[in-house]
Amino acid sequence: MNKAELISALAESTNSTKKDSEVFLKAFLDTVVGTLEKGEKVQLVGFGTFEVRDR
Repeated sequence: MNKAELISALAESTNSTKKDSEVFLKAFLDTVVGTLEKGEKVQLVGFGTFEVRDR
């Protein structure tokens, strides 16, 4: 699933427009990225945990 497909699926499952779903997805991703940039982790129970690690 690519970004456009995800936006369409969100719009359909929430009975909203693709534009509204795109705005939501952008805000969500910006929040996740911003949190990771601060060195914090993002934990979504039932989905996964995201964190930045040094290799």
